[in-house]
Amino acid sequence: MPDTDYLNNHFLIAMPALEDPNFFHSVTYICEHNEQGAMGIIINQPLDIELGEVLEHMEMHDADEQTGHQPVYMGGPVQPERGFVLHCPLGQWDSMLAVTDEVGVTTSRDILQALHDGKGPEQTLVALGYAGWAPGQLEQELAENAWLTCPADIAIIFGTPIENRWTAAAASLGIDLNTLSDEVGHA
Repeated sequence: MPDTDYLNNHFLIAMPALEDPNFFHSVTYICEHNEQGAMGIIINQPLDIELGEVLEHMEMHDADEQTGHQPVYMGGPVQPERGFVLHCPLGQWDSMLAVTDEVGVTTSRDILQALHDGKGPEQTLVALGYAGWAPGQLEQELAENAWLTCPADIAIIFGTPIENRWTAAAASLGIDLNTLSDEVGHA
């Protein structure tokens, strides 16, 4: 597959018929996609915990109120015990993958310490786990009509209410998900 067909910095929007509970009505931000597979973070499935609880568990006590109440997301079913911070702007972090010139994903403790200290990136989404696909797996799921894809919009990631992200991502393609059939097929 030529490099131009990779879905880095794209959304995967779950089709209404996708019933896998890990991805039902999900929007996944693709951080990396190449011949070795794909990796992304689900941006619209908050867990029942807040960042302050995660920081306390890491012995970073007394985070400011805004940081402490930030939701933590289920980023995907792979390595659910591992934290990922999707952020803008990039900054300089110990373990960061730059997805674009503006957006990165970081897994190192230093970014969490910066968030705790009020010195982190302006926009963040903290997730536990990630979504991963083996070589060719995502391409197969796309061929089976499990997903819609579109270029990612950071305003949807960081500025759209959680409950509206699925429909907002599809609307960026001009699609109303409520009008799509649950039946899949090929013309």
